[in-house]
Amino acid sequence: MSDTAPASAIRPDYPEPLWLQAVDVITREIESGALHPGSRLPPERELCQELGISRVTLRKALNELVGQGVLRPSHGRGWYVAGPAPASTPARDWPNNLESFTETASRMGLPATSDVLRAETIPATLDDAERLLVAPGTPIFVLERVRMLGGVPIAVDATKLPLAVLPDAADVDFSTESVYARLEQSGAVLARADSTIEATVADVELAGHLQVDPGSPVLVMTQLVMDAGERPILSSVIRYGGERYRLRTQFARTSRR
Repeated sequence: MSDTAPASAIRPDYPEPLWLQAVDVITREIESGALHPGSRLPPERELCQELGISRVTLRKALNELVGQGVLRPSHGRGWYVAGPAPASTPARDWPNNLESFTETASRMGLPATSDVLRAETIPATLDDAERLLVAPGTPIFVLERVRMLGGVPIAVDATKLPLAVLPDAADVDFSTESVYARLEQSGAVLARADSTIEATVADVELAGHLQVDPGSPVLVMTQLVMDAGERPILSSVIRYGGERYRLRTQFARTSRR
């Protein structure tokens, strides 16, 4: 950052969390013109040394500024000033109805993109066959992607589906295309999903994809999507960065009489 931003701007003895103090410091640098739209922030190591905070704390501050629209990440290149923060930022809420990542992003007004890690057809294993109700050896399409909102990695999604429900899957560019949309175009009716969510931590590989530190909290959602006839259409395991995912749901108390 600029030479005018003293490291003492971060005060460990203040009641305000360090990451919020870092947000304030970077915001002031942008508002003062020391960092202008399109400019790249110094490397994270330099920022940590200058501000006197850990990389975990810095990442939390940077991701908050991304969420506000102040910064934008560029995978492998660093963090860039995107311009003034918008008046309001869409909440990163996931609904309790069945919708695709792309549909959720559209509802939030954010661009959804993916970095495709794997896309291939393989024979179903015994576990795949049992879960998808197909015979072992049946061709299934495997798709693994890093899912991003506004350029920020949100989750790593591993999806499997019988090739019969989407025969042209290998020809689709899933870096921008939606699996749900392509399935519905092929005549599939996505009716409901059985889902489980559990907490874990990111290993080195997952941390690299999500741009977080190894050991960071991760929420794992395992889903099996069925059609109206209760036939499995696809299974997926989605691993979300713990600080970038919030599930919204409702609970109703039933009568006990």
